[in-house]
Amino acid sequence: MTLGTAFDSVLAAARTGEEWAWTRLYQDLAGPVRGYLAGRGSPDPEDEAADTFLHIARGLSSFKGDEADFRAWVFSIAHRRMVDAHRKAGRRPQVTSDEPDDRLMRETVPSAEQQALLRDEAKAAAALLEGLSRDQREILLLRVVGELSVRETAEVMGKSESAVKVSQHRALQSLRVRLARRM
Repeated sequence: MTLGTAFDSVLAAARTGEEWAWTRLYQDLAGPVRGYLAGRGSPDPEDEAADTFLHIARGLSSFKGDEADFRAWVFSIAHRRMVDAHRKAGRRPQVTSDEPDDRLMRETVPSAEQQALLRDEAKAAAALLEGLSRDQREILLLRVVGELSVRETAEVMGKSESAVKVSQHRALQSLRVRLARRM
C-alpha cells in the first residue's frame, strides 16, 4: 500500500473536502484503476476511471475499513462502472463528431512516439493475456495492476479466496508455458 500509515489521516481529510487529500488518493489509485479498466477491454477507460472517482466521492462518507479495504472498494466500483459502460455501449451506437475540438485534442493526445510505445505495450500485454479465461485475466489485472490481495480480489469478483488462488495459479502457469515457447 502506498499511503501506509498516512492513509487514515488522508481519508479523514478527504472526507472533509481537503483538496490535497483528494489529490493524494487520486494519484495513488488513478493509474492502477485506468490500467485495470484498459486491461479488461473497457470502452473508455479514462471516462470510466473518472466516473469511478465520482462514485468514490459520493460514497466516501459511508466507507469503513483500512487501506486494503479501500483499494478493494475502489476496484469494485471501477468494475461496476466498466460493466455499466459495456452494457451502455451494447445498447447505443457510438456517435462521433466530424469536427473534433482541436484544443482538447492537443491537450490530451500523446506525441507520436508516446502513442507508438503505448500501442506496442498494449499489444504485448494483450498478446500475453490472450488465451486466458476472462476470470483469469481479471484476477491477474486486479492482483498485478490493482495491487490487490487475494482476499480483496475475491471480494471484488464475488469469488472465494481459494477460487482466486487456483485461477491465478493456472493463469500464471499458462503464461509461463507461453513465454517459454516464445524463447
